[in-house]
Formats: sequence, C-alpha cells, structure tokens
Amino acid sequence: MLLGAERVVGDLRRYFGIGLSPGAAAFTGSRFEHLAGGGDRPEVADRITAEDLVAVQTLSVTVPAPVALDILEGPLGARLSGLLHAVPRDLNMADADADAVADGSPADQAWHLLRDRPDVGWVIAGKLLARRRPQMLPVYDRVVRCAVGRPPSFWLALHTALREDDAALHRQLVELRQVAGAPQTVSALRVCDVAVWMGHRAERHACPR
Repeated sequence: MLLGAERVVGDLRRYFGIGLSPGAAAFTGSRFEHLAGGGDRPEVADRITAEDLVAVQTLSVTVPAPVALDILEGPLGARLSGLLHAVPRDLNMADADADAVADGSPADQAWHLLRDRPDVGWVIAGKLLARRRPQMLPVYDRVVRCAVGRPPSFWLALHTALREDDAALHRQLVELRQVAGAPQTVSALRVCDVAVWMGHRAERHACPR
C-alpha cells in the first residue's frame, strides 16, 4: 500500500515545498487548492471561475478555450452552478453519505456535464470539480488510476475505503498531513492523491493510457 511507505511524509513535504533547501521548488500542483484563496471559499463556491481554470493547469491539464468561455460566460456555467449548489461545501467525503457521490447525484451530473464536452474528458472534469469541492471530490488522473485500478466508481470505492474501520484511512491521511506540516487547508483527499501520485510516479511504472 503506497500510503504505508516510509517515504510518504517526505513526498508530501517535497510536493508542497515544506523545508526545501535553497533553490529547490515545490511542485506547481502545491498551488492547486490555494490559488486565489481556494475554490471552495463561500463567495464563489457555486461557480467555476477563471482562477479555477488556472488552478487546474498546475495539475498539467488545460480546459479548452471554447469550454472555458462557456463555463465563464455561457449556459454551461449556469448549469454547473445549479449542480454545485447541491454539493456540500463544508463536508468531507468520509462524513458524507454515499448518495452524495453516487451515480446520478448532483456531483456526478456535474462530472458528466463536463466530461462530455469536446476535448475535456474524465481527468479534466474531475480536477475542476476537485478544485470546487476539495473535501468531497478527489483528484483522479491516469497515474492514480494506474496505481489503484479502475473500480466501477472511483468516488464510491474511495468513500467506502475512507469510512471502513471507523474511518481509519481518513484519520491516517489527516495524521500524515499533520506530520508533514502541510496546511490544514489541504484536504485529506488531496493528501491521498499526492501520496499515491508521488509514490507511483517514483516507482516509474508504465501506466497505460
């Protein structure tokens, strides 16, 4: 299990730029959740902003310009706002009912709405929503998929894992964040993502597309 590796705390510190030597730089993704005050701040929590479009670029993806404009100025943005309003902002996945991330939920509808746009797909859709709801919705890309597999629903599989054994995994992630010295504004889901991504990347696995 990648979260049990001894290097996890060191990986988190390196990713978020904690205690780096002079001249060393954090990963650009360390700004994903914090850029412009975060994606879940109350005044913008229910709409995707230009800052979110920049934030996902720190995770090496770019929203196509026509889709970005539709999000910022068109009907796509209005539809997403209505769905986001129904996704809890201040509740973490471990405390939420499975219905919050189940097929057909507002979060799932928002994901499909984004995923099905030209040149967007499941990775970009997931990262945009993770920026909006960092405690509830995880980042899930090809490296993480290579590490953990392809369950029918990654959200539901992760939800189950986080709640098992009296939320032992969730507590472990929070503890890893504390030991590493990462900001509390980094969600447990993001700690999981970074730990798995860094560990799997370090192993130099050849991940299928």
